Amino acid sequence: MPESVAEILINIESVKFSFKNHFTLTSGLKSPVYVDCRKIISFVKERDIINNKIINYFKKNKLNFDLVAGGETAGIPYAAFIAEKTNKPMIYVRKKSKGFGINQQIEGKFKKNDLTILIEDLATDGGSKILFVEAMRKAGLKVKDIFVIFYYNIFDFRDLELSKLNVNIHSLCTWKDIIKVIETKKIFDEKDIETLKFFLSNPNKWRQENA
Repeated sequence: MPESVAEILINIESVKFSFKNHFTLTSGLKSPVYVDCRKIISFVKERDIINNKIINYFKKNKLNFDLVAGGETAGIPYAAFIAEKTNKPMIYVRKKSKGFGINQQIEGKFKKNDLTILIEDLATDGGSKILFVEAMRKAGLKVKDIFVIFYYNIFDFRDLELSKLNVNIHSLCTWKDIIKVIETKKIFDEKDIETLKFFLSNPNKWRQENA
């Protein structure tokens, strides 16, 4: 399953590669790859395949929850798809309170102690997920699982701040699966694949050499 998802992400260019004219990320840093899982919502066939794989993952791994939460903003459509397929209520969580009206950070109706799964499109080091988990727990919700379509999985989870929140992170696909597909299908030559591996293993050093 992970490799079939990886192939979809490559084919619809949710995972894009540029080994000559490198991408400039929001941070201003350079990268030979760019991941944008938000694009999936525009591809009906691929979107349906991925949504069904998510539900199968939940069943296989016996993930139980009362409530589906989407993280602002990329996680919201996927949370809606999952809520519909599992017949569960849904909320969404802002990165911070609105600052006006009744100043809500969480939109939707929920009960205290509802077991909630956080849905996002992707995770790098998991830093942004901390805001969502802390906001939900402050509101009285129980959160033990985070699900993303794509997880970088290039850092030791035990070293991440997210690990201190005692949550599990689940995904359909990681960089390991992407690399396996591009190697198997010979999408790029060996030099470019080694460049990608080098970047993922040590992005700071790669940037020093490719400034």
